[in-house]
Amino acid sequence: MANFLTSSIGKKFIQSVSGAFLIIFLLLHGTINFFSVLDSLSGKFGAVAADDTLFSTGDGLFKLGCDFMSTGFISIMVPVLALGFIVHIGYGIWLTIDNYKRRGGIKRYEVASKAKNDSWSAKNMAILGVLILGLLGFHLAHFWAKMQLPEMFGIGNYEDNPYTLLMATFSKWWMVALYMVWFVALFLHLEHGFWSMFQTIGWNNKKWHKRLKVTGIVVSAVIVLLFVATAVNAYVEAMAL
Repeated sequence: MANFLTSSIGKKFIQSVSGAFLIIFLLLHGTINFFSVLDSLSGKFGAVAADDTLFSTGDGLFKLGCDFMSTGFISIMVPVLALGFIVHIGYGIWLTIDNYKRRGGIKRYEVASKAKNDSWSAKNMAILGVLILGLLGFHLAHFWAKMQLPEMFGIGNYEDNPYTLLMATFSKWWMVALYMVWFVALFLHLEHGFWSMFQTIGWNNKKWHKRLKVTGIVVSAVIVLLFVATAVNAYVEAMAL
Protein backbone atom coordinates (compact mmCIF):
# COMPACT_ATOMS: atom_id res chain seq x y z
CA MET A 1 0.00 0.00 0.00
CA ALA A 2 2.81 2.40 0.89
CA ASN A 3 4.48 1.70 -2.45
CA PHE A 4 1.23 2.49 -4.27
CA LEU A 5 0.82 5.83 -2.45
CA THR A 6 4.31 6.90 -3.49
CA SER A 7 4.24 5.50 -7.02
CA SER A 8 3.51 7.64 -10.07
CA ILE A 9 0.13 5.96 -10.64
CA GLY A 10 -0.76 6.10 -6.94
CA LYS A 11 0.00 9.80 -6.62
CA LYS A 12 -2.07 10.64 -9.68
CA PHE A 13 -4.92 8.42 -8.49
CA ILE A 14 -5.07 10.06 -5.04
CA GLN A 15 -4.86 13.50 -6.63
CA SER A 16 -7.81 12.57 -8.85
CA VAL A 17 -9.95 11.13 -6.03
CA SER A 18 -9.36 14.13 -3.78
CA GLY A 19 -10.14 16.42 -6.72
CA ALA A 20 -13.45 14.63 -7.36
CA PHE A 21 -14.35 15.02 -3.69
CA LEU A 22 -13.67 18.76 -3.85
CA ILE A 23 -15.71 19.17 -7.05
CA ILE A 24 -18.73 17.64 -5.30
CA PHE A 25 -18.23 20.02 -2.38
CA LEU A 26 -17.99 23.02 -4.71
CA LEU A 27 -21.25 22.03 -6.40
CA LEU A 28 -22.99 21.83 -3.02
CA HIS A 29 -21.41 25.05 -1.76
CA GLY A 30 -22.18 26.94 -4.96
CA THR A 31 -25.80 25.75 -4.95
CA ILE A 32 -26.36 26.90 -1.37
CA ASN A 33 -24.78 30.26 -2.19
CA PHE A 34 -27.05 30.60 -5.22
CA PHE A 35 -30.04 30.34 -2.89
CA SER A 36 -29.29 33.99 -2.01
CA VAL A 37 -30.01 34.91 -5.64
CA LEU A 38 -33.30 33.02 -5.50
CA ASP A 39 -34.10 34.87 -2.28
CA SER A 40 -33.65 38.17 -4.11
CA LEU A 41 -36.02 37.03 -6.84
CA SER A 42 -38.64 35.99 -4.28
CA GLY A 43 -38.18 39.04 -2.07
CA LYS A 44 -36.76 37.05 0.86
CA PHE A 45 -33.15 38.23 0.68
CA GLY A 46 -32.10 39.03 4.25
CA ALA A 47 -34.98 37.09 5.82
CA VAL A 48 -33.63 35.72 9.11
CA ALA A 49 -35.97 34.65 11.93
CA ALA A 50 -35.56 36.29 15.34
CA ASP A 51 -35.02 32.91 17.01
CA ASP A 52 -31.88 30.76 16.96
CA THR A 53 -33.70 27.65 15.76
CA LEU A 54 -32.28 25.86 12.75
CA PHE A 55 -34.57 25.69 9.70
CA SER A 56 -37.03 28.30 10.97
CA THR A 57 -39.96 29.00 8.65
CA GLY A 58 -39.08 32.69 8.78
CA ASP A 59 -35.71 32.17 7.14
CA GLY A 60 -34.83 32.67 3.49
CA LEU A 61 -33.49 29.82 1.36
CA PHE A 62 -29.89 30.94 1.80
CA LYS A 63 -30.22 31.02 5.58
CA LEU A 64 -31.79 27.56 5.51
CA GLY A 65 -28.86 26.36 3.40
CA CYS A 66 -26.40 27.79 5.91
CA ASP A 67 -28.34 26.05 8.68
CA PHE A 68 -27.86 22.79 6.79
CA MET A 69 -24.12 23.45 6.76
CA SER A 70 -24.33 23.79 10.55
CA THR A 71 -25.87 20.37 11.14
CA GLY A 72 -23.96 17.65 12.96
CA PHE A 73 -23.24 15.58 9.87
CA ILE A 74 -21.75 18.50 7.96
CA SER A 75 -19.75 19.57 11.00
CA ILE A 76 -18.21 16.10 11.11
CA MET A 77 -17.39 16.41 7.41
CA VAL A 78 -15.45 19.67 7.92
CA PRO A 79 -12.25 17.87 9.06
CA VAL A 80 -12.69 15.42 6.19
CA LEU A 81 -13.00 18.32 3.76
CA ALA A 82 -9.94 19.97 5.25
CA LEU A 83 -8.03 16.71 4.87
CA GLY A 84 -9.17 16.48 1.26
CA PHE A 85 -7.77 19.96 0.59
CA ILE A 86 -4.49 19.11 2.30
CA VAL A 87 -4.13 15.84 0.37
CA HIS A 88 -5.01 17.49 -2.95
CA ILE A 89 -2.57 20.34 -2.38
CA GLY A 90 0.17 18.11 -0.99
CA TYR A 91 0.03 15.58 -3.81
CA GLY A 92 -0.28 18.42 -6.35
CA ILE A 93 3.00 19.89 -5.07
CA TRP A 94 4.60 16.44 -5.04
CA LEU A 95 3.56 15.74 -8.64
CA THR A 96 4.73 19.17 -9.77
CA ILE A 97 8.17 18.66 -8.24
CA ASP A 98 8.45 15.16 -9.72
CA ASN A 99 7.46 16.38 -13.17
CA TYR A 100 9.81 19.33 -12.96
CA LYS A 101 12.68 16.97 -12.20
CA ARG A 102 11.77 14.47 -14.92
CA ARG A 103 10.85 16.86 -17.71
CA GLY A 104 12.77 19.99 -16.89
CA GLY A 105 9.57 22.06 -16.78
CA ILE A 106 6.46 22.58 -14.70
CA LYS A 107 3.78 20.15 -15.89
CA ARG A 108 0.76 18.80 -14.11
CA TYR A 109 1.09 15.06 -14.64
CA GLU A 110 3.81 12.65 -15.69
CA VAL A 111 1.71 11.11 -18.46
CA ALA A 112 1.62 12.87 -21.80
CA SER A 113 -1.20 15.37 -21.70
CA LYS A 114 -3.41 15.65 -24.76
CA ALA A 115 -3.96 19.29 -23.91
CA LYS A 116 -0.34 20.25 -23.39
CA ASN A 117 -0.06 21.86 -26.81
CA ASP A 118 -3.30 23.82 -26.83
CA SER A 119 -4.40 24.36 -23.23
CA TRP A 120 -2.90 27.14 -21.13
CA SER A 121 -4.51 25.72 -17.99
CA ALA A 122 -2.91 22.31 -18.65
CA LYS A 123 0.51 23.93 -18.64
CA ASN A 124 -0.11 26.16 -15.62
CA MET A 125 -2.08 24.06 -13.14
CA ALA A 126 0.52 24.70 -10.44
CA ILE A 127 0.26 28.47 -10.90
CA LEU A 128 -3.53 28.29 -10.86
CA GLY A 129 -3.39 26.15 -7.73
CA VAL A 130 -1.23 28.69 -5.91
CA LEU A 131 -3.56 31.54 -6.92
CA ILE A 132 -6.65 29.60 -5.81
CA LEU A 133 -5.03 28.64 -2.51
CA GLY A 134 -4.00 32.22 -1.74
CA LEU A 135 -7.45 33.66 -2.38
CA LEU A 136 -9.04 30.73 -0.54
CA GLY A 137 -7.47 32.01 2.67
CA PHE A 138 -8.96 35.42 1.87
CA HIS A 139 -12.39 33.82 1.41
CA LEU A 140 -12.18 31.80 4.63
CA ALA A 141 -11.41 34.98 6.55
CA HIS A 142 -14.61 36.56 5.21
CA PHE A 143 -17.03 33.72 5.87
CA TRP A 144 -15.79 30.56 7.60
CA ALA A 145 -13.93 32.53 10.29
CA LYS A 146 -17.12 34.43 11.13
CA MET A 147 -19.59 31.54 11.09
CA GLN A 148 -18.20 28.00 11.41
CA LEU A 149 -15.06 28.90 13.39
CA PRO A 150 -16.90 30.63 16.29
CA GLU A 151 -19.66 28.00 16.20
CA MET A 152 -17.34 25.00 16.26
CA PHE A 153 -14.42 26.25 18.37
CA GLY A 154 -15.73 29.34 20.14
CA ILE A 155 -13.11 31.54 18.47
CA GLY A 156 -14.17 35.05 17.39
CA ASN A 157 -17.61 36.63 17.15
CA TYR A 158 -20.38 34.53 15.62
CA GLU A 159 -22.44 36.10 12.82
CA ASP A 160 -25.86 34.47 12.52
CA ASN A 161 -26.97 36.48 9.49
CA PRO A 162 -25.24 35.18 6.34
CA TYR A 163 -26.86 37.90 4.23
CA THR A 164 -25.00 40.51 6.28
CA LEU A 165 -21.70 38.77 5.57
CA LEU A 166 -22.47 38.57 1.85
CA MET A 167 -23.22 42.27 1.56
CA ALA A 168 -20.31 43.30 3.80
CA THR A 169 -17.92 41.29 1.63
CA PHE A 170 -19.25 42.29 -1.79
CA SER A 171 -20.25 45.89 -1.08
CA LYS A 172 -17.06 47.18 -2.74
CA TRP A 173 -16.52 46.83 -6.49
CA TRP A 174 -12.83 46.00 -6.13
CA MET A 175 -13.70 43.12 -3.81
CA VAL A 176 -16.07 41.74 -6.42
CA ALA A 177 -13.33 42.14 -9.05
CA LEU A 178 -10.81 40.30 -6.86
CA TYR A 179 -13.23 37.43 -6.40
CA MET A 180 -13.82 37.34 -10.16
CA VAL A 181 -10.09 36.73 -10.66
CA TRP A 182 -10.41 33.83 -8.22
CA PHE A 183 -13.43 32.45 -10.06
CA VAL A 184 -11.62 32.58 -13.43
CA ALA A 185 -8.62 30.76 -11.94
CA LEU A 186 -11.01 28.21 -10.39
CA PHE A 187 -12.71 27.63 -13.75
CA LEU A 188 -9.42 27.04 -15.56
CA HIS A 189 -8.20 24.71 -12.81
CA LEU A 190 -11.43 22.70 -12.73
CA GLU A 191 -11.83 22.56 -16.51
CA HIS A 192 -8.49 20.85 -16.98
CA GLY A 193 -8.58 18.88 -13.74
CA PHE A 194 -11.97 17.33 -14.53
CA TRP A 195 -10.97 15.47 -17.67
CA SER A 196 -7.48 14.76 -16.31
CA MET A 197 -9.16 13.01 -13.40
CA PHE A 198 -10.84 10.56 -15.78
CA GLN A 199 -7.74 10.24 -17.94
CA THR A 200 -5.92 8.99 -14.86
CA ILE A 201 -8.30 6.04 -14.55
CA GLY A 202 -7.96 5.14 -18.23
CA TRP A 203 -10.81 7.03 -19.94
CA ASN A 204 -8.41 8.70 -22.35
CA ASN A 205 -9.31 7.36 -25.79
CA LYS A 206 -10.31 9.78 -28.53
CA LYS A 207 -14.04 9.18 -28.07
CA TRP A 208 -14.09 9.78 -24.29
CA HIS A 209 -11.46 12.53 -24.40
CA LYS A 210 -13.75 14.83 -26.40
CA ARG A 211 -16.78 14.05 -24.26
CA LEU A 212 -14.93 14.59 -21.01
CA LYS A 213 -13.47 17.86 -22.26
CA VAL A 214 -16.96 19.19 -22.98
CA THR A 215 -18.38 17.81 -19.72
CA GLY A 216 -15.50 19.35 -17.79
CA ILE A 217 -16.19 22.76 -19.32
CA VAL A 218 -19.91 22.49 -18.51
CA VAL A 219 -19.41 21.34 -14.91
CA SER A 220 -16.72 23.96 -14.28
CA ALA A 221 -18.87 26.70 -15.83
CA VAL A 222 -21.89 25.73 -13.70
CA ILE A 223 -19.85 25.80 -10.49
CA VAL A 224 -18.21 29.13 -11.27
CA LEU A 225 -21.42 30.78 -12.52
CA LEU A 226 -23.14 29.87 -9.26
CA PHE A 227 -20.44 31.76 -7.35
CA VAL A 228 -20.35 34.66 -9.83
CA ALA A 229 -24.12 35.13 -9.61
CA THR A 230 -23.92 35.11 -5.81
CA ALA A 231 -21.21 37.78 -5.71
CA VAL A 232 -22.86 40.07 -8.27
CA ASN A 233 -26.27 39.72 -6.61
CA ALA A 234 -24.81 40.53 -3.18
CA TYR A 235 -23.16 43.65 -4.65
CA VAL A 236 -26.49 44.76 -6.14
CA GLU A 237 -28.27 44.14 -2.83
CA ALA A 238 -25.60 46.08 -0.93
CA MET A 239 -25.87 49.03 -3.35
CA ALA A 240 -29.67 49.06 -2.92
CA LEU A 241 -29.39 49.73 0.83
